Amino acid sequence: MTKQNKIIFACQSCGYQAPKWLGRCPDCAEWNSFAEEISESSKKKGSTISSMGYPQTIDSISLVSDHRIKTRISEFDRTLGGGLVPGSLLLLGGDPGIGKSTLVLQVAGKLSEQGLQTLYVSGEESPQQIKLRAERLSVHSENLYVVSGTCIEHIFDRMQDLNPDLLIVDSIQTTHTEALPSAPGSVGQLREVSTRLLRWAKESNTPTFLIGHVTKDGAIAGPKVLEHLVDTVLYFEGDSKHMFRIVRAVKNRYGSTNEIGVFEMKEKGLKEVGNPSRIFLEERPQRASGSVVVPCIEGTRPLLVEIQALVGPSPFGMPRRTAVGVDHNRISLLVAVLGKRVGLEMGDQDIFVNVAGGLKVDEPATDLGIVSAMISSFLDKPVKTDMVTFGEIGLAGEIRGVNQPEMRINEAKKLGFSKCLFSTSNIESCESISDIDLIGIKSVKDLLDLLF
Repeated sequence: MTKQNKIIFACQSCGYQAPKWLGRCPDCAEWNSFAEEISESSKKKGSTISSMGYPQTIDSISLVSDHRIKTRISEFDRTLGGGLVPGSLLLLGGDPGIGKSTLVLQVAGKLSEQGLQTLYVSGEESPQQIKLRAERLSVHSENLYVVSGTCIEHIFDRMQDLNPDLLIVDSIQTTHTEALPSAPGSVGQLREVSTRLLRWAKESNTPTFLIGHVTKDGAIAGPKVLEHLVDTVLYFEGDSKHMFRIVRAVKNRYGSTNEIGVFEMKEKGLKEVGNPSRIFLEERPQRASGSVVVPCIEGTRPLLVEIQALVGPSPFGMPRRTAVGVDHNRISLLVAVLGKRVGLEMGDQDIFVNVAGGLKVDEPATDLGIVSAMISSFLDKPVKTDMVTFGEIGLAGEIRGVNQPEMRINEAKKLGFSKCLFSTSNIESCESISDIDLIGIKSVKDLLDLLF
């Protein structure tokens, strides 16, 4: 630790600073909010201003063409909004064993084949372990460099020697700086290391990947400032016991949020799924009650998903409400609407709702599909197999319109569906669509007659 760097403790809630750790902040009264930080008090006055450019009018700023680096993995490029942006800092999180290191190694292999010098810094595996994974993935390139280390000062030394075009740090929680005495993964270490990498990425115009651990709740471990610092946050979703994986962009300064890329885990790595709607529906049961297809919008992509419901008498005094892939609070709300507006009392029933394929959908357009599946299972009557439904349901039982109905209907038509049930308020914008029967509905009271 150099003399220029002085260690202070700062409250992460209000910014109050103290020379030693305090259990409770005397300013905002928050408990356990102090973290170590570096106070560079010896900086020359005005040094931060000298690195700034001069102010200029908004009209005088020239627009530079949006140059993106294609990874040649189309599903990954789609998630990023068209490719990697030079100088961007990306954070990839996911459950252990989900395939984060596999994905970034495949991306590194594709980019190094294009002539980009790539440096893969691993703080958890040895170069020999990474080589074994590369052999399995058939990744071979003279431009892909691998080094094992956790000290950020030593990593910067290696980067100055190599001057890479792409940097991968696996993982950010194992990386630390010698300027702080705290353990790797602590709040102060993560903040300091991430800030240095961000500054280096912007100054060198080099895209940088950070791989992050996740907590038991599925959120990226460490302070939220880690997600605020980076330009793009990607979550790798899916069950390690199933073959499908989904990369979801929850933050993207250079593209659409909630964009997804669908992959299938194979023996030789992750393989792109070009038509996920067909994959998710190919095992759909025929003439089975409680199964309904709903067109969803994920980012800019329409996606057909199967929503399944199982409704039956509860053997216990407290009925169960279990939801996988949808919000369980939404299920309780829709059950109350059916009881009040339609007269279908399901309060004493066990209700299980599942989105087939391991997907998670959270848009209100799935309301009509969830209600249709629950009614179908409750009455034990199958919904027509050639029908899709979408629409938001209000507390008064009304069916509300949703965004981009044409895109949803066209996706359903591509896969051979001939009927579409949705809100009458969306009918006008879809009148030009042919070869599919458009059925408008105003209230859940009319649902029973139209479903069966």
